[in-house]
Amino acid sequence: MVRHSLLSLHAQSCYARIRLPEEEILATFCIKKTMSVLSALPFMRPLHMRSPASQGRRHTLPASEFRSLSPEDAISVFEIEREAFISVSGECPLHLDEVRHFLTLCPELSLGWFEEGRLVAFIIGSLWDQERLTTDALTLHKPHGSTVHIHVLAVHRTFRQQGKGSILMWRYLQYLRCLPYVRRAVLMCEDFLVPFYRKSGFKVQGPSEIRVGPLAFIEMLYPVRGHAFMRRNSGC
Repeated sequence: MVRHSLLSLHAQSCYARIRLPEEEILATFCIKKTMSVLSALPFMRPLHMRSPASQGRRHTLPASEFRSLSPEDAISVFEIEREAFISVSGECPLHLDEVRHFLTLCPELSLGWFEEGRLVAFIIGSLWDQERLTTDALTLHKPHGSTVHIHVLAVHRTFRQQGKGSILMWRYLQYLRCLPYVRRAVLMCEDFLVPFYRKSGFKVQGPSEIRVGPLAFIEMLYPVRGHAFMRRNSGC
């Protein structure tokens, strides 16, 4: 994680009075520019800033971290997913080999929430190139597509009922706004989950043509392109 360090007014005045070598001036400018860009990306900031005391300790993990997932995270992802979905619907959106498949092909379209280095919630997506989802969308990644198909959002059982799913989805959608090739996000869910995704800004498109065994789904859409103003002002 990037640690923010703030220059005091006194320090800034010293910079104004002292003639710095050209290399130091360039380094100072780059640091300030980097801080400016990072401060404009709210979805990449930790939820909880560590206290000065904790910052002094070495070899400690950040209290809360958001990052893209990798194939090495696949087992942790699948364990959370299996517990979350098997008990409710009897089916997992992605099997372990499919988790590895998408985290290898398009890890940048995933987002994991880690607490003290432990995965507590995640989203996995891939690109799609058609208006509506078909069965192929369950297993394919279309690199030239402009639609993000959100395959799964899941939260570890000990961290549920804390609003983590909504927070993670908000951060994920903020991240998608910074990807110039993304125009919209789509997902399919069971009826009882429609109110949850509506709160995140998704709109019902109608029944999905995809069925998994006896399960039927509703397809929902989030218009990323419709937030061009926010993209222009997000520092992306």
